[in-house]
Amino acid sequence: MLSAALTISSLLSSRNLTSFLPSSNIHPIYTSMGLKKLHNLVGAIKDTTSITKAALTSPSSAAASAHLAVLRATSHLPTTSPPSPHHLSALLSFGRSSRLTASSLVSALSSRLFSTQDPSVALKSLLCLHLLLSRGSFILKDQIFPALLRHPASGRNPLALSSFRSAISYSLSAWVRWFARVLELMLVTPSSDDPDQLTVLQNQDVISELESLVAVVEEISHVPEGPASTVGNQLKLEVARQAEEDWVQVSAGITVRVREMKERVGLLSYSDSVELLCVLKRIEEVAASQPSDWEWMAFDEGLLSEVGKLKGKVEEEVVRKEEQERRVRREKVSESARLLNPVRSELVRTVRFGSTRWVAT
Repeated sequence: MLSAALTISSLLSSRNLTSFLPSSNIHPIYTSMGLKKLHNLVGAIKDTTSITKAALTSPSSAAASAHLAVLRATSHLPTTSPPSPHHLSALLSFGRSSRLTASSLVSALSSRLFSTQDPSVALKSLLCLHLLLSRGSFILKDQIFPALLRHPASGRNPLALSSFRSAISYSLSAWVRWFARVLELMLVTPSSDDPDQLTVLQNQDVISELESLVAVVEEISHVPEGPASTVGNQLKLEVARQAEEDWVQVSAGITVRVREMKERVGLLSYSDSVELLCVLKRIEEVAASQPSDWEWMAFDEGLLSEVGKLKGKVEEEVVRKEEQERRVRREKVSESARLLNPVRSELVRTVRFGSTRWVAT
């Protein structure tokens, strides 16, 4: 039975889909619909085959259990529905065991994302990884970063999906590219927004954290489509909901760090002041270019007010430091000129002899 399913799956691979369609002159829309139906059939067969194979081979091993849980959570069908809460709970349960079990789950999810060419499967895999990052146990989160940084088998970053495109759905492909980049940036955001912990950090560290948070909201604001595209597509709607949670979390982190830098304006070096000024300008640019159709994608007015006040103070500091630098430079030039061209002292006089007999010599 398993060998027969494998044979059918290989025959109905995505490369051979077009051979099952009639070659006569058919309107492209019908050809596209036929390809999608065939693709869904192939996906269902592949899911059944993979789940059966995983269940029959080493069912008691951690790797096989993780692979089976991932296949069930990221099935091809239905293409417009996110992973079910039951399957997501099963994934989270892997964080209540050993590190080996948690590592097996993260590795299985990374492999699923890396190997698939189906946009719905890729988007479901990204949702599962986002779930582990936001709600997973410490053991799971500890395994995510090294697994996503570089895939153990291929050596590439599974989240490097900027070139991901599938004729099955160009719309979903755009969401895959966008959400993969959001998740990649979320991996390097600071883990704590505690103001007391920020006070012990160096100025450069706080600015770097602020910059990483601003990069996240910049990417979220590049959402490929408006809310209308989520009507009838619960998968896109769930991705948008997760992005909204990220926006709220990141905005809170930005607010805390803007307030912290407001207390340090007078202690910043010239380079730190310039870097902070650039980050603050980026926040204002994001606020000015936010898509109006996503209501949640907006900064709090209080935050924008604080950003504007801090920006004004930093600009004054930059101008003051530049003027101070120019003054120091002018003083150095004047000092060098005095050393190279010494001025004769008024006390030094030319000695004149009464006789002119030395003039000829």
